[in-house]
Amino acid sequence: MPSSGHRLRDVEHHPLLSENDNYDSSSSSSSEADVADRVWFIRDGCGMICAVMTWLLVVYADFVVTFVMLLPSKDFWYSVVNGVIFNCLAVLALSSHLRTMLTDPGAVPKGNATKEYMESLQLKPGEVIYKCPKCCCIKPERAHHCSICKRCIRKMDHHCPWVNNCVGEKNQRFFVLFTMYIALSSVHALVLCGLQFISCVRGQWTVMFGTQIHSICNDETEIERLKSEKPTWERRLRWEGMKSVFGGPPSLLWMNPFVGFRFRHLQMRPRKGGPEFSV
Repeated sequence: MPSSGHRLRDVEHHPLLSENDNYDSSSSSSSEADVADRVWFIRDGCGMICAVMTWLLVVYADFVVTFVMLLPSKDFWYSVVNGVIFNCLAVLALSSHLRTMLTDPGAVPKGNATKEYMESLQLKPGEVIYKCPKCCCIKPERAHHCSICKRCIRKMDHHCPWVNNCVGEKNQRFFVLFTMYIALSSVHALVLCGLQFISCVRGQWTVMFGTQIHSICNDETEIERLKSEKPTWERRLRWEGMKSVFGGPPSLLWMNPFVGFRFRHLQMRPRKGGPEFSV
């Protein structure tokens, strides 16, 4: 038990480090200063791949919304307003992603479990402190060790591979902003997709499903419609055409592709010169 009156708890019962060990007070203080000065980045292969995929997905979504749904639109202000909104959300999302990935989440300096550092904490007599046996640091309250970052992180929430970093005390704000902007851009994209679908159905039913339903309801084939042939037959009502195609009144059987399907047994027919098989 240290002479200062506090107690040290260690999961693996490692002794305190002395100033002659690998980590001393000067190295821990200098490493803490280095962490504050340099850019934080985790060299994890899976995390870097997930981070790149996140950027590619956002860029792809921006491309689809801008060049597929907005630019072909005949409404100029509709394209401009929605394009500015979606691109701003995308830029804010990627900026928040960068801040989350490149910000120190609250890493505890390695190797600060020295007698000198403990004395500088001015602990009360009988107070219990904890040392991480993996990174040899004094663990603050609510800190946890991350096996990927290989550091103890203050108020660690979780390690997110999509931002290639832990979410902790110092970068949780940026992570929340990232998820918020992704959610807003997703909702905006879904609304634009809905409007795009409505415009397609309203304007000549340009999608394949729409053209088929339109032909059935008008009791004409697609070729007849394209050739603008005048009907020489008596047109049926819309529901009559639907019942004729789907074989009966409206029911769940309309959705069943196996209605009327029958297996034909293998039959052997006698024939001169040998048996003949037919299906």
